[in-house]
Amino acid sequence: MNDQNGLTIAVVGATGAVGQQIIETLMKRDFPYKKLVLLSSARSAGKKVNVGGNELIIQEARPESFDGIDIALFSAGGSVSMELAPEAAKRGAIVIDNTSAFRMDPDVPLVVPEVNEEDVRSHKGIIANPNCSTIQMVVALEPVRKKYGLKKIIVSTYQAVSGAGNAAIEELELETRALIDGKPYEPKVLPVKTGEKHYQIAFNAIPQIDKFEDNGYTFEELKMMNETKKIMHDSNLHVAATCVRLPIETGHSESIYFEIESDDVTADSIKELLKEAPGVVLQDDPANQVYPMPADCVGKKDVFVGRIRKDLDNNKGFHMWVVSDNLQKGAAWNTVQIAESLVNLGVVKKK
Repeated sequence: MNDQNGLTIAVVGATGAVGQQIIETLMKRDFPYKKLVLLSSARSAGKKVNVGGNELIIQEARPESFDGIDIALFSAGGSVSMELAPEAAKRGAIVIDNTSAFRMDPDVPLVVPEVNEEDVRSHKGIIANPNCSTIQMVVALEPVRKKYGLKKIIVSTYQAVSGAGNAAIEELELETRALIDGKPYEPKVLPVKTGEKHYQIAFNAIPQIDKFEDNGYTFEELKMMNETKKIMHDSNLHVAATCVRLPIETGHSESIYFEIESDDVTADSIKELLKEAPGVVLQDDPANQVYPMPADCVGKKDVFVGRIRKDLDNNKGFHMWVVSDNLQKGAAWNTVQIAESLVNLGVVKKK
């Protein structure tokens, strides 16, 4: 929304999959800005983009690009964030960064508004947007943690290729067509574009997202484990993750086992709690085969939860199935939501 009394907003990485979604989300939400600045690499500078009926020219992202910017929404890769986010903050912008560059920095709030919105008040120029798979999990579990306590989480993810960018989406499409036609196709992107080996994703499941660390976990898995503890302010919470890439374009799914502190809670109590939870849509009617699926969540900003059931061997244990659009709540919507929190809480001041 072009509001002459509004803010000056910059989107860094405006030509990428998440950057495009951020721009669309700003439009849909009628975010109160008076000026929108689109920034990208030198390669994309000069391109024209239609935004809300206005033609905007993409500019090269440089330190001086952030002069006069109130909020800068970054989604251009970790190296760009490391280089330019501090420069933007130095010039008075509040940065909301979509990469992993600052997530575990103790001076940087890691925010999911349904869980820890107040943390935006403690920013020192940069606020981090969590990993997409972490976001949907904590939105589903925070109401449970608040009411019943939370001791342990074991999560297995089934993640879409769009989490690896436009190149991974293209590879899935081309590879699928080639294999159906009986033609050869050499994978070049997944599981990690810069890795030594690349594997077929079409008709396959790859149990690796991001690089492996020395402890046997991938960086994606460690992100989920460490970020969850930081967002929930609970360093004693036990979290374990296994992250898997599936041949789905958009929409991450998660099978979550969790243990609470009380042993007299029913599955129906958890369902009733989540019916009223912010950002959650309960889809849980197994008798009629109602449960969340990624194909149904595309383009939606909510977190969908179903298959809630009590563990048969542990009175404090429960299982749930959680699905969300990784480009929406997992990235663009959560980013814009943080910006809205800055406005609603009076944290951001117009220049």
